[in-house]
Amino acid sequence: MLLILAKVIILTFVVVLPLVPISVYFERRFSAIIQDRVGPNRVGMPLTLLGMKKDFSFFGLVQPMADGVKLFLKEDFTPAHVRKAFYWLAPALTVVPALITLAVIPFGSDISIAGQKISLAIADLDVGPLFIFSIASLSVYGITLAGWSSNSKFPFIGGVRSTAQMISYEICLGLSVVPVLMYFGDLNLGKIVQYQSQHGWLLLPLWGHDAAHPLQEKLLFLIPAFISFLIFTISIFAETNRMPFDLPECETELVGGYHTEYSSMKFAMFFMGEYAAMVVGSALIITLFLGGWSLGPWFDQWAAGLAIGSFKIGGFLNLGVFLAKLIGFILFFILVRWTVPRFRYDQLMKLGWVIFFEAALVNVFLGALVIAAPTLSAAVIGIGAVLLLVLCAAVIWVAKVSEAPAKRNSGLLLQD
Repeated sequence: MLLILAKVIILTFVVVLPLVPISVYFERRFSAIIQDRVGPNRVGMPLTLLGMKKDFSFFGLVQPMADGVKLFLKEDFTPAHVRKAFYWLAPALTVVPALITLAVIPFGSDISIAGQKISLAIADLDVGPLFIFSIASLSVYGITLAGWSSNSKFPFIGGVRSTAQMISYEICLGLSVVPVLMYFGDLNLGKIVQYQSQHGWLLLPLWGHDAAHPLQEKLLFLIPAFISFLIFTISIFAETNRMPFDLPECETELVGGYHTEYSSMKFAMFFMGEYAAMVVGSALIITLFLGGWSLGPWFDQWAAGLAIGSFKIGGFLNLGVFLAKLIGFILFFILVRWTVPRFRYDQLMKLGWVIFFEAALVNVFLGALVIAAPTLSAAVIGIGAVLLLVLCAAVIWVAKVSEAPAKRNSGLLLQD
């Protein structure tokens, strides 16, 4: 019990939670570089007021601390017209599920203290992805309740938009990961990362070839794996309400969106929930597709042998590798936000239902065909490939046919 509590405190509140304000700092600095601005670089401690020669700025890293202090000290105002119980509950329902899903993420390989192995995952469950999807889907209730309980039309529209958006992309998210789980044959995220350490990352299968894991089969599976990666990554953007999918809080249309009526730390919890979901989404993408804490078999074997007496510390090096990949993917999230324009709402829903849903469904059959190919005859493989092509053609035809009436209806609405 004490070990689990220690892992919760260290991995959640010491390792991951500080990434939230750091991500805000990265967002400001990165956007400043993209837009040829300076960004926060002077917020610090005014030591000149105490008679010293220079202020302590530390490259603007004190900016997130200043934001936190500001939000703590702002007035926590609750409008009289809101439904208070749900109004107060909504911010917690947004940030808590994002933090709970961290429980099954393997942050590093096992460490050993006095011969006892300790997993660097809070809960080493055999249903890791299912746990993440089930808990993360609860965050939609927080956003929906925030819009509904505010008793204001703009937050309500933001909440309704978010409900439709998140439900739509959760289906794509779940379907896109099915070929990956079929390939690994396991739902334990720790075992999935261990497999990638020994036999190559899913998107970089360059080592660990043998009779059971031939290079040809790995390279062939790169096709459904990359399709899964593309759909999964874009769906994570939609699930976390990040640009170009931030329709629930679209400033130009809905003021502040579902959290318009919130202030002080309640608003900060929505902000934390968005960035925490971004961290968790990045961690899941790294775990499934980019080897998790693995840097390659040579580094992993060397790290596994590192020890101080009976204390094996290699897992901490793997933790550093995992965090480096995580920060790199967070920077990718930020880059997309400041380079890609926002979708219209009809474009967003069309992408989810007309393109990604069908593509993820076809990709499930493609992945199954590639995995089963070594045990099938050439005739069966050929028939399966032809059926897949027919299925793709049918899906494209249905999408084209249904698009024409939609365009006609939109034209009639514009005329009216």
